[in-house]
Amino acid sequence: MSLIPEKPLLFFPHVAVTLGLHEAILLQTLKEIACHQPAEERNGFRWVEIAGASLLALLPFWSEAELQNLTAKLREQGILLIGGAPLSATGRWRFAFNEQRAGTARSADRATNVQPIRGDWQPERDLLAQLAQYGIPGAFALAQVPEFVTYWSERGEPRHSWGAKFIKQVLRCWREQETVQTRRDQEVPMTADWQPGVDAMEILVRADINRNFIEDAVPEFVLYWRDRGTLSSTWNSQFVQHVRRQWARYTTTLANDTTPRAMVPDWLPDPAVYDVLAMAGIGQDFGASLVPEFILYWQESGAVLNTWNTKFLQYVKRQWAQRNTTTEVRHATRQAPGRTGSTRSRDLVEELSDRSWAG
Repeated sequence: MSLIPEKPLLFFPHVAVTLGLHEAILLQTLKEIACHQPAEERNGFRWVEIAGASLLALLPFWSEAELQNLTAKLREQGILLIGGAPLSATGRWRFAFNEQRAGTARSADRATNVQPIRGDWQPERDLLAQLAQYGIPGAFALAQVPEFVTYWSERGEPRHSWGAKFIKQVLRCWREQETVQTRRDQEVPMTADWQPGVDAMEILVRADINRNFIEDAVPEFVLYWRDRGTLSSTWNSQFVQHVRRQWARYTTTLANDTTPRAMVPDWLPDPAVYDVLAMAGIGQDFGASLVPEFILYWQESGAVLNTWNTKFLQYVKRQWAQRNTTTEVRHATRQAPGRTGSTRSRDLVEELSDRSWAG
C-alpha cells in the first residue's frame, strides 16, 4: 500500500501569507470543488452546493467547529459569500466566491493586488449583503464609511481587500453598540424599596462587616441615589463598595472609643464621625443640628457607655434616611385620630435603642 494514497492538497504561498495558511488550504479546496460541482448563476455570482459531510471528509484534520470558524473568517475577509445555513455535517452548504462573472479578479489573484484606499471609496452591494447576514442594517454600515475612509487614508497603508477591512470594522462597531445597548437595557433607577442582593450581603458579611452596620447603610444609600435619579445595572456592586469604605473608616477611627462614661452637657462627636457621615453624603451641618437632642436624651437616661460616637453616627444616619418621608409622616399623624405626642420624641427613643454591635 502506498504511503501517500490520497490526492495532495495544494495552496498558493502568497495567499497563505495574506490570508493565513489554513484559510489558503480551505480556499484552494473550495476552488477545486467549484470546478467539479454544478453551480447556479445568481446576481452575477456562481453558487455551489455541497454536503457538509463531504467537505469534512475531504478535510478530516479539521472538526466541524473548526471548519465553521474558517469559513466565517473567509466571509469576513470578503473572499466568500455564504448562503443559507452555516456549514454542518448533517446538512448541505452553499457558497460562492466573492467575484462577479463580469470580470472581477479571482480571489487568489486579488491577494497580490494591493492599493491605498480612495477618498471616494464606498462598499459594494455584495458587502452590504454580507453584513445583512449578520443582522446589520445597511444604514448602520454606510454610517461607518466616513470614519473608515478617513482612518485608512491617514495611515496610507495599501490593502488587497478594503471590503474585508470594512466588514471587520462594521462588525466591531455593531458588537460594541449591542454591548452598550444591552448594558443600557439592564440599567434601572434606584427605588425606595431597594435592598441589597443575597450575594452582596454575603460578600460583606464574609468581610467581617457587622450585619447591623450593613443594614443601617441601606436607607442612606437609597436616598442618595434616588435624589440623583441615576440609572445603573450595578447597584449591588456600588453598595458593596459604599459599605466597605464606611466600615474601614469606622473601624480605624471609632474603635478607639473604649472608656465607659456618662453623657455630659458639652459632649461633641469625634471629627471622624463627620468624616464617615460625609462618605454617606450627609453634611456636617445636618449632623451638628442633632447634637443637642442627642445629649438631652442620654443625659436623662443616665446611661454609662463607651459607644457615644457610634450611637450618634447611627442616629444621624437614620434621621437622614427618614428626612424625605417627614412630610408624609406628619400628614398621616394629623389625619389619624387619637394620635398625640411628639413624633420626634418617639423616633428618638426608638432610634437610640441599643444595637448588639454598638454595645
